[in-house]
Amino acid sequence: MSTFKAPRGTYDLLPPDSAKFLAVREAISAPLRTSGYGYVETPGFEDVNLFARGVGESTDIVTKEMYTLTTKGGDELALRPEGTASVLRATLEGNLHKAGNLPVKLWYSGSYYRYERPQKGRYRHFSQVGAEAIGAEDPALDAELIILANDAYRSLGLRNFRILLNSLGDQECRPVYRAALQDFLRGLDLDEDTLRRAEINPLRVLDDKRDAVQKQLVGAPLLRDYLCDACKAYHEEVRELLNAEGVEYEDDPKLVRGLDYYTRTTFEFVHDGLGSQSAVGGGGRYDGLSEMIGGPALPSVGWALGVDRTVLALEAEGVTLDIPAATSVFAVPLGEEARRVLFRVVTELRRGGVATDFSYGGKGLKGAMKNANRSGARLTIVAGERDLAEGVVQLKDMESGDQVAVPVTEVVEAVRARLA
Repeated sequence: MSTFKAPRGTYDLLPPDSAKFLAVREAISAPLRTSGYGYVETPGFEDVNLFARGVGESTDIVTKEMYTLTTKGGDELALRPEGTASVLRATLEGNLHKAGNLPVKLWYSGSYYRYERPQKGRYRHFSQVGAEAIGAEDPALDAELIILANDAYRSLGLRNFRILLNSLGDQECRPVYRAALQDFLRGLDLDEDTLRRAEINPLRVLDDKRDAVQKQLVGAPLLRDYLCDACKAYHEEVRELLNAEGVEYEDDPKLVRGLDYYTRTTFEFVHDGLGSQSAVGGGGRYDGLSEMIGGPALPSVGWALGVDRTVLALEAEGVTLDIPAATSVFAVPLGEEARRVLFRVVTELRRGGVATDFSYGGKGLKGAMKNANRSGARLTIVAGERDLAEGVVQLKDMESGDQVAVPVTEVVEAVRARLA
């Protein structure tokens, strides 16, 4: 037993469970790859101010949850708590927005870090797949991203999730609502930290999960009643596009999400089978974020879907993913000459794209066949001295138990034919 363990709030992904996570990442990214989104990968840590400015100094992420460090050179860095700010920073630094083909459409997959109280569905190290469309203000982009996420979840077999939808307005109408909400909040019995948050960004108070706060928010002014005509029209077009494609959603006037950079469209995917950690993903439009981090005006929209929580949602619904066995063929050599012959066969099969494994360590037939069975292989190739003297190997079907002798020179073709 090792003296070391995974840090609290983290976990190891190990076979066979890790195959589910890979399958979820593949399913989420598949519709993005066929919709013009290119892959981007950013560092696991960034300048701490990138998140302080972009995510928002009043958010729990920045004030309580970021892992920060000071380098030997004195730089203040933070492990990335989310993906959007990093992807936008990379886009600006790489001048992708100047290539003349807007929006810049990117997708990413990676690990993120937040210092939170660990519980099922909420970890300090977690995995997300995200997508960003940078540099265009168009309701069709907002609808496109919601549809792509919806289609990804449907392709996995998920059915019991809901899409919550809202508009947070823009720089024209939100200040009026902000003032009205602050007046309302000042009249409540709130603790000092919450009142301070209300002065910085009152919308964050609406996202407070404490019952004592939520009970007082009954009757709070709703942003939808303050939207300007332009924001109303924009939001209505997003809704019409979703309706036209048969995507079901729920209008949620209290949905604000936990990040300061959102404007206009905001949405969340929730699964009621996950208890308190019901959000499996979400996103929205962030038209002012580029300016916040020192870039030009680049209206943008995006989302991130949690891989960990998606796996939990699949388990909650009892969905079993169709994951092919890691090994299709298992080779069992009996003797040194058979090891050399079958090793060449294994290498040729692998180079031809056939998932093939080999019995290592000189195990006897009984032990090697146990390994072959555990591997999930459909076919096993067995060869001993007598087989090789006759120029053949034994090809066994692990499902039916049928076994036939195949010439060594023809075994690769025979395996391919069987697997086809």
